[in-house]
Amino acid sequence: MRRKRIMVAAALLAVGALALLAWLMVLRGDSAPVFYGNVEIRQVDVGFRVGGRIASLLAEEGDSVQAGDLLGRLDEDTLTAQARQAQAQLAREKANLQRLETGYRSEEIAAARAELAAARALADNARQNLQRVEAMRAGNAISQKELDNARGSYRNAAAKQKAAEEQLALVSTGYRDEDISAQRAAVAAAEAQYDLARIALEDAALRAPQAGVVLTRVREAGAIVQAGQSVYTLSLTDPVWLRVYVDEPHLGDIKPGMAVEVLCDALPGRSLPGRVGFISPSAEFTPKNVETAEVRTSLVYRVRVQAEDPDDILRQGMPVRVRLPRATEDQRP
Repeated sequence: MRRKRIMVAAALLAVGALALLAWLMVLRGDSAPVFYGNVEIRQVDVGFRVGGRIASLLAEEGDSVQAGDLLGRLDEDTLTAQARQAQAQLAREKANLQRLETGYRSEEIAAARAELAAARALADNARQNLQRVEAMRAGNAISQKELDNARGSYRNAAAKQKAAEEQLALVSTGYRDEDISAQRAAVAAAEAQYDLARIALEDAALRAPQAGVVLTRVREAGAIVQAGQSVYTLSLTDPVWLRVYVDEPHLGDIKPGMAVEVLCDALPGRSLPGRVGFISPSAEFTPKNVETAEVRTSLVYRVRVQAEDPDDILRQGMPVRVRLPRATEDQRP
């Protein structure tokens, strides 16, 4: 009987020693700190960048979508016509530029030379006639009026000859650099207008900007919407970010890039891997959704953690716990 009592006493002492050791390990920081927070609610309102009548909407509330998935379309009749008009204007401006850069055609140059030859012939004839009239006027054979008429005809023929010479010089040297530069600017403006029309036509298709879940569908097919009006609200799911709060005594235990474990009630006995991202540089009071009786007046620092959720367990706003790795002998002070 005495031996049995001794064995019971020894067992109680062993249990007590283990309990004392566990308590000392907690005091020494061997337990893993756990911080509380929520899955960060990240939403985006999605709408067309151009206005028009909605032709079709393809996603329903609750649908999961990936980045680039088609969500809806606008009627494209007006936008298509505007794109064609801009394309035709661009083609016309390019044709004008090509005409200026190429210069006048050989037929136009030949015509200008013929005009000059005819003008020279008329000027020579007018000069000769003037010489005869001047000689006759010197002998008082004709009146002064006839001399004046001959002089006027010569000046008129000489002016036509000069104009023909300038026209030939113009068609021979081509268009001025200023005209070509102005036409190049007109082509650039037409290209920009065509790009705007083409982009507007592409924007008639509404696509998901990121992976997520459709929370709300605000409009229906047939509705007239303005540019930027919300059509869907998406809850973003990739990547999954957690917003947790760390008290000041444990601020030195957490670092950007540190691997952590994510715990939630939806995964009893399991954890998800995560990694610390952003640590806020400013303190704030413990949020009401994570405060406890012990820390309701404590200052904490907001931390963003990116979690891996291959089974799609985490939901927006879900309460979670983040556990840091247990301290090792090398990490202890």
